[in-house]
Amino acid sequence: MTPPSDLETATQDINPKLASAQANSRSASDDSVDEFPDEVEMSIFDHLEELRQRIFYSLGAAILGVIGCFLYVKPIVQLLEVPAQGVKFLQLSPGEYFFVSIKVAGYSGLLVATPFVLYQIVQFVLPGLSLRERRLIAPIVFGSSILFVAGLGFAYIALIPAALNFFINYGDGVVEQLWSIDRYFEFVLLLLFSTGLAFQVPIIQLLLGTLGIVSSRQMLSNWRYVIMIAAIMGAVLTPSTDPITQSLFAGAVLILYFGGIGMVVATGR
Repeated sequence: MTPPSDLETATQDINPKLASAQANSRSASDDSVDEFPDEVEMSIFDHLEELRQRIFYSLGAAILGVIGCFLYVKPIVQLLEVPAQGVKFLQLSPGEYFFVSIKVAGYSGLLVATPFVLYQIVQFVLPGLSLRERRLIAPIVFGSSILFVAGLGFAYIALIPAALNFFINYGDGVVEQLWSIDRYFEFVLLLLFSTGLAFQVPIIQLLLGTLGIVSSRQMLSNWRYVIMIAAIMGAVLTPSTDPITQSLFAGAVLILYFGGIGMVVATGR
């Protein structure tokens, strides 16, 4: 057997050093993402004071949003009346439309102020998050906002017209369509916001998958229970009792659920 050359000996010496350097680099990288770059020692009173300020700013933004939407409430009301074309709305008691306007302005103002409120929440919790956790904040907040708006759009474009057409066609030729404006907006606003909240399903799945609580395989194996839960959600969260609206709602939840599984798979979970 020939003795190893100087080059082979040098290579054998370098390889363990390279492996050790790579391991140290990975360890340093893992440690860096677990660091708290903005960690500052604060007393409990300092935290409470900051929390008070964040809440004050959020309430101020919400109040300004409500006032602003109340000033332009008529165009908002007219926009929400579009799905009920051909229906006349009645004011069945003094001041009914005024209180409806306050309700519509309240929901709309909160929706307008939501980005600023989310910003205040993120600013409050950000110093206590590691780099690894911070990388999740932006996609989660952005994705949640997009899905909520998509839920509002889906309800406005698909669910509300489907439900109203069902009721209008069912009573066609028997009753004249004269609806209470207060009852109508209770129906519309509840359906809008319940759909927006239901569209958060993929975000919840992504959080559970990223934290290692539930894997994509486990989510997929429970598809039978998910179908049952989607049907229950369609029956409970939709204010109407017609099968068309409930089926559309349940179908959207199922599509979102399986889309969420795809997102979890894409993250390697």
